[in-house]
Amino acid sequence: MKIQEIYDQYNVKVKRFINAMVKDDWAVDDLLQETFYKAGKNIGSLAEPDKVSSWLCKIAYNLCMDHFRLQKKETTHQQSILKKKNPGKKMNILQTLEQQEMSLCVQKMMDFLPEQLRSVLMCYDVLGLGHREISDILCISVENSKVRLHRARKKLKSILKENCTFEKDDRNVLVCEPVADKKGN
Repeated sequence: MKIQEIYDQYNVKVKRFINAMVKDDWAVDDLLQETFYKAGKNIGSLAEPDKVSSWLCKIAYNLCMDHFRLQKKETTHQQSILKKKNPGKKMNILQTLEQQEMSLCVQKMMDFLPEQLRSVLMCYDVLGLGHREISDILCISVENSKVRLHRARKKLKSILKENCTFEKDDRNVLVCEPVADKKGN
């Protein structure tokens, strides 16, 4: 199979997948182009030609995760600059930053989940997709999506209990810190 044939057959599905993950028209077009570029470069590594669709979705998924990681780094950097430039601003900016830091801590803990659980949790809780959409994207049943979400939340809760502490500071703001940081490691 040639890459042009693969593109013609699967570009709509892959674009829909990327759009569901990213929800940014500019990024979707770039990620779609990069997906098929990588697919073209690696077409020889496709072991099972009847699984082209899932192979393309996996490439797209990995590119989307790279996109999110890059956005997270840029956001963290911008927040750092904002915090330095506006130390006297009202508490709501600091609270917003702290909530985002807590979110980053929880997202880091999500990395400890197995990929099949993390992807469903990310799609449902972070991206706000429904089970039907997740099942289409990940090529699993709706029931499987629900089961994986339940297992992912249960496992994440266990990971958070084991690796993090949640406390309210003197301003009554919930703070999440990795256990290792508390010990000074």
